[in-house]
Amino acid sequence: MRIFSFFAMALMALTMQAQVVFDDYFTDRTLRFDFMLAGNSTATKVYPVSLKEEPFWGGSLTNLTDPFGYGNFRYEVYDDSTGTLLYSRGFCTLFQEWQTTAEAREMERSFHEVATFPFPKNKVKFVLDIRGRDGKFTRLYETAIDPDSYFIIREKPEAALASRIYGSGDPHTSLDIAFVAEGYTREEMGKFRSDVKRMADIMFTELPFDKYRERINIWAIEAPSQESGTDVPGEGIYVNTVLSSSYYTFDVDRYLTTQAIREVNDYAAAAPHDQIVVLINSPRYGGGGVYNYYSAVTADHQNTPQVFIHEFGHGFAGLADEYYSSEVAYEEFYPLDVEPWEPNITTRVNFDAKWKDMIARSVPVPTPNSKKYIGVTGLFEGGGYSAKGIYRPSYDCRMKSNQAETFCEVCQRAIEEMILFYLK
Repeated sequence: MRIFSFFAMALMALTMQAQVVFDDYFTDRTLRFDFMLAGNSTATKVYPVSLKEEPFWGGSLTNLTDPFGYGNFRYEVYDDSTGTLLYSRGFCTLFQEWQTTAEAREMERSFHEVATFPFPKNKVKFVLDIRGRDGKFTRLYETAIDPDSYFIIREKPEAALASRIYGSGDPHTSLDIAFVAEGYTREEMGKFRSDVKRMADIMFTELPFDKYRERINIWAIEAPSQESGTDVPGEGIYVNTVLSSSYYTFDVDRYLTTQAIREVNDYAAAAPHDQIVVLINSPRYGGGGVYNYYSAVTADHQNTPQVFIHEFGHGFAGLADEYYSSEVAYEEFYPLDVEPWEPNITTRVNFDAKWKDMIARSVPVPTPNSKKYIGVTGLFEGGGYSAKGIYRPSYDCRMKSNQAETFCEVCQRAIEEMILFYLK
C-alpha cells in the first residue's frame, strides 16, 4: 500500500507543477544553448558558445519543471518580464566527474556542454546552478536570451537519417530514446539498425520498462564514421569515428565515453528525443552513462545487455553505482556527511527521504551483507565506490553487478517515476 500511496502523491505533485501553459510561452521547437564548463578540482567557470534552433521539441508539454532534484547541475528558464519559472532540468556532466580525479588537482580543463529547452516565444532568463560538496545548489551563471536574436543559429540539423524502430506515439506523451551510431561506416548502417532493435528488445524485457513498451518510441539515427570501432588508447588503437569515442576515460580502461557532446546533439536533433544513447560498434566490454547527458554502450560484447541496462540507469534515472570494489578514477566522490541526491544510495544523513518506507519491519537495519537477504529491500553497507559509510538498497542489483537478474525494487521505483514524468 505504501508504494501505491507514494505513486499517487508523486503524480499529484507532478500535476500541481503543471501550471505553465506550454502554448503561452513556447513553440514546438527546441532552443539549444551550448557552453563550456572549465576549471579544476575546486573552481568551475562557464563560457557561452552559441545558441541554436532545433526543429523538434520531444518533451512533455505539461511536465516542464523538474520535481526530482537530481543532478550536480541544474538549469532553469524564467520568463524575463514576470520572473515565472517556465522550465527546469537537472543534469550531470563528465566535467564534474573529472573534477573528482587526481588530475583535476594538477591542471585545468574545459568540456563542451549542451542545455536544451522548448523554444520560447518571448525573452527569457537562463540560469545555471551547481551543486556544492554540501549538497546545495548555488548560482553559477545567468544570461538573457532573446528568441528573436539573429545570433541564434537557424541552420538545418545534420542530414542524418532517423528511423523509428519501435513505437508510434506522440513524442509529447511518450518516452523517446534516440540511438546515435558511433563507429559504424555507411556500409554498416543495416547492422546499426539491427543493433538498435536488439537494444530495445533488451530494454523491453527489463522491469519496469516492460510495462510501458507501448509508450516508448525508439529512434535509430545514422551518423556514418570513416572507420569501424572506437579508440583504445591504452593499446595504441585509434580509429576515425564521427563522435570520437574512446576507452580509458579518466585512465580507466573500461570507461568508454565521448567528449564530442556537441556532435552527439547535432545528430540527435534529427529526431524528437528525451534521452540519447550512443551505440558503439565494438565487441569489447565497456560503456558509460551520465544523467540527462547520454548513455553509451558497445553493441557486441556478451555482457552488452547488462552493461546497457546499467548505463541507461545512470543516464535516464540518475541511479548511482552501487559497487565499491572496482577500479575508479574518483577520489572521495561522495562526502559522508551529506545525503547523496541519487535515489538508490544513502549516507543515512537523510535516509527518511530515500527508501526507508520500503523496508519491512522484520528486516534488520543496517542489513547484513548475507545471501540470506537476497531479494530483500534493506540497508546494505557498501556502495557509491565506498565500502564504508554509504549504503545501498539490496544485496545485488543491476546497478551493482552484471550478475544481478534485474533492478532492485528501489531502482525500479525510481525508473518508473521517471518514465511517468515523460508520459504526462
